[in-house]
Amino acid sequence: MQINVSNLLKETVGSERDYQVNGTVNIMENSKSRAVQGDVKLTRTNRSILVKGKLNTTIEIACSRCLEMFTCPLVLDFEEEYFPTNDIASGDLLTPPDEPGCFTIDEHQVIDLTEAVRQYALIAVPMKPLCREDCAGL
Repeated sequence: MQINVSNLLKETVGSERDYQVNGTVNIMENSKSRAVQGDVKLTRTNRSILVKGKLNTTIEIACSRCLEMFTCPLVLDFEEEYFPTNDIASGDLLTPPDEPGCFTIDEHQVIDLTEAVRQYALIAVPMKPLCREDCAGL
C-alpha cells in the first residue's frame, strides 16, 4: 500500500489529495494477509504529509465465549504523519524528528501505509471478540 507523494511535496502547505486504498496487510504473525480497503486524504503540512482516512479490513479470531474461529470486521480510523527523508528540491538528506516510532517518506517520495495500518488494526481488535451477540459459549 504505497502512495507516491512527490507532486504533493512540491505544492503549498494545505494542498490535499484523495486516494482509494486497496491492498493487503498481514496483521498478526502466523496469519494470512487480509484485504484492506478505504479512502485516505493526504494533506501537505509545513513539515510533513498528514494522512487521514477510514479503512476496513477483517481478522480471523477466536470467539471469547465458544472459542470458535470467526471473521471479525475491523474499522480503522487512520491518522498518521509522514516525514520526508530528503528535500524534494535539492535532494539533501533531512533529519527525521526525534519522535519515537515516527513514519517517514522514503528517498523516492513514496509513503508506505502497511506498517501503520497493521498497528491500527491491532489496536482495533476487540478485547473480547464475539462470533455473534447471543453466543451461548461453551
